[in-house]
Amino acid sequence: MAILKAFKGLRPPVEIVKDLASRPYDVLNSDEAREEAKGNAYTLLHIIKPEIDLPKDLDCHSQAVYDKARENFDKFRKNGWLKQDQMDLLYIYAQTMNGKTQFGIVGCAGVEDYMSGVIRKHELTRKDKEEDRMKHVRITNANMEPVFFTYPAVEEIDAIVFSIVSNKKAEYDFVSVDGIGHHFWVIEDDAKIQRIIELFHAIPFTYVADGHHRTAAAALVGNEKKLRNPAHTGREEYNFFLAVHFPDNQLSIIDYNRVVKDLNKLDNVQFLQRLSEVFTIEKKGSGIFKPVNLHNFSMYLDGTWYSLTAKPGTYDDRDPIGVLDVTILSHLVLDNILDIKDLRTSDRIDFVGGIRGLGEIQRRVDNDEMKVAFALYPVSMKQLIDIADSGNIMPPKTTWFEPKLRSGLVVHSLE
Repeated sequence: MAILKAFKGLRPPVEIVKDLASRPYDVLNSDEAREEAKGNAYTLLHIIKPEIDLPKDLDCHSQAVYDKARENFDKFRKNGWLKQDQMDLLYIYAQTMNGKTQFGIVGCAGVEDYMSGVIRKHELTRKDKEEDRMKHVRITNANMEPVFFTYPAVEEIDAIVFSIVSNKKAEYDFVSVDGIGHHFWVIEDDAKIQRIIELFHAIPFTYVADGHHRTAAAALVGNEKKLRNPAHTGREEYNFFLAVHFPDNQLSIIDYNRVVKDLNKLDNVQFLQRLSEVFTIEKKGSGIFKPVNLHNFSMYLDGTWYSLTAKPGTYDDRDPIGVLDVTILSHLVLDNILDIKDLRTSDRIDFVGGIRGLGEIQRRVDNDEMKVAFALYPVSMKQLIDIADSGNIMPPKTTWFEPKLRSGLVVHSLE
C-alpha cells in the first residue's frame, strides 16, 4: 500500500516565488541555465544547476559544483528565501496549460515503496545520471526538486482537493514565462491531511511518470542512510522523498518524435519501397500531417509528408511492449531498414518532444540537419500503467509529460 507522508516544507516567500521557481535541472543545459538565471539571484537554478555560478570550463560533475550547491542552499535559507513550515503538512500543486488544469497532492513518498516495487517505473535509468543526483542529495541533504508521480484516481481524494481549492485562496498563483499557470495551496487541516494519507494507504501502486533518475537517486540515498544508521527506526526523514502525485485521469502524454540523419545508403525511392513492405503509405503533401491513431505514423521526407500505417501481422497486440508504436517504428524502420540498433547510443538519431510541435521536426529536415522525421501517436496512460504493472520497461524516449513541474515551490529537507 502506498506511503504518503506530510512534512515540514521549505518554501519561498510569496513575493519572490515566481523568480525562485525554475524549470527542472534536466530540461536545460548549463549554458541555457546561465542565460535563464541571468540577473536573477533568487532562481533555484543556483542550487540545482550550481555550475552557473562557477567558471564555464569547470566540469559540471566536479566536487566544486556539488559544494556550490550546498553553499547556495545554505545562502537561500540564511537569506529567508526558503523558510521551513512549522508543522507537517501536505500541499496541492495545480498546473494550467491550454485551458486544462491538473491537480497534484504534494507529499513525501516512501523509500521502502521504491525498494519493494510499490512505486512502479517504466523507464531504465543510467548509473551516471543516478550518481549525479545522488551526490546532489547527499551534499544538500534535501530533495530540492519533486518527482512526478501518478496514481489510479480516487473519487474521495478528488473531492477533498476540490473542496480545498474552491474555498481557500492559493498560497502561490502565477504564470511562468512559458504561459503555464502554477497554483499552490497549503493543506493545514489535520483531519483532511490524515484522511488523504489513509486513502493513499489503500492505493496498491503508484507510478513514476517523469523523473526516474531523481526518484532512483532519492530512494537510493535514503536506503544508504538507513544502512549506515545502527539506530534506524524507519521514522527518520531520509526514509521519504518529495513527490507530486497526480490522478491518472487528469494526465495526458504527448508525442515523442524522431529525426534521423541518413537513409542508410538508400535513396528516397529505395527507402519508400522498403517501407511499403510493412506499411500502407499515403502521400499527404507539403502540409504538416499528424498521426490519427495508434499504429499510424507521420513521416517527413524531402519536403513531403506521408502517412504510414503498420500492416496487420507486423506487430503483436498481445505483447504490451511490442504493440507500442515506438517499438513498431524501432523494429520495422530504425533497426531493419536504417540499421540503428541502439537508440541510447546512436549519433544518427535524435528525439524531439511533441511540445515543440511537428514544425520543429520539419525544420530540422528542411535545413539539412536531418534527412527524415517520424511523428508518433502518443502513448496512453493505460499503456504506461499496464507496462509498469507487467514489470516491463518502455523503449527509450517513449513518453513526454507536459507541463513540467516547477522546482522550488517546496523543498524537502532530510535533516
